[in-house]
Amino acid sequence: MTNPLHADFYADNALQATVEVVENVPLAQDTLRVRFVCPEMAQRIVPGQFLMMRIDGCEDPLIGRPLALYDTAPGNSGDPEAIDVVYLVKGKFTRRLARHRAGERVVVWGPLGNGFPPGPPAEHWIFVAGGIGQTPFLALAQEKLGQRQYGAPRRSASVCRKVTLCYGARSADLLAGVEDFERVGIDVRLSTDDGTRGHHGLVSDLLEELLADDEPSLCVACCGPEPMMEAVAGICAAAGVECQVSLETPMACGVGICFSCVARVRDSSGGWDYQRTCVEGPVFDAARIVW
Repeated sequence: MTNPLHADFYADNALQATVEVVENVPLAQDTLRVRFVCPEMAQRIVPGQFLMMRIDGCEDPLIGRPLALYDTAPGNSGDPEAIDVVYLVKGKFTRRLARHRAGERVVVWGPLGNGFPPGPPAEHWIFVAGGIGQTPFLALAQEKLGQRQYGAPRRSASVCRKVTLCYGARSADLLAGVEDFERVGIDVRLSTDDGTRGHHGLVSDLLEELLADDEPSLCVACCGPEPMMEAVAGICAAAGVECQVSLETPMACGVGICFSCVARVRDSSGGWDYQRTCVEGPVFDAARIVW
C-alpha cells in the first residue's frame, strides 16, 4: 500500500518566485493566455501539473489560484524559459489578472501536483475537453506526438501515431486556442451547446462517434466540468478504454495542507477514501473516481 506521507506526494520540486508578465493576450471571449519568464519552473513542469498564482502586492484575494500548464516557451538557448497558462475571466482574481500588462508582476509557486503519466503506450490518444478544460492538453499532445519533452530531467513518454481533441463549449465565442492545437498537428473536433460551431450537442457525443470505429490501441484523457467527466468515464468504462481525468476541484493552498480539494478515490480493497486533488492528483484513473 502506498504510504500517504511519502515525500513523492509533496511539493518538494516546487519553487516560489515573483515574476514579470511578458504577454497577456486574448484567445477567445473572456479567455486569455498569460506568459511569464521563470526558467527554473519552466524546466521542471510536466503536462498536467499546475501552479498557484497571486497578484503581487495585492491581498484581495489573499490566497492563490490554481492554473494548469498550457505550454512552455524556449529562450535563446532552446531550453524552456517561460510558462504559458490560459484562464477564464470569471472571478476577482482573474478580472484583475486580465488587466495586467507586460512588465507587471505576479507571484507564482510550482510546479504542483502529479501530472499525466508518461504512459501507457497507445496508437491513438483522444483528449476530451469541456469549458476551459482544454488547457492541459496542448503540452500533453506535443509530448505524445514526440515533438517536445518536459521535466527535469527530460522524461521519455510513449509516442503515439495520432492525437484527437474533442473540445466543447457553450458557444463558438468561447472556444479558445483551437489554432494552437491545429498548428501542432492535432485532429480537432468541436461541439457547441448552441450549434454555432461544430457539432450541435455534447462533446461526449464526439467521443462516442470515435469509439464506435472500434479502433485498437486507444487511450482517453479528459478535463472539464465534473458531469462531463463522469459521462466520459462511463463511456470509456463501457467500451473498455482506459481513461485519465484531470480534476478541476477548487483549491485553496495547492500543497495538500488545507484538504479543501479532496475527491473520493477507490482503493485496492474496493473501498474508497478521500485524496487531495492538489497532491495525489489532479490526474487520476477515471475508473477509481467515485463520482
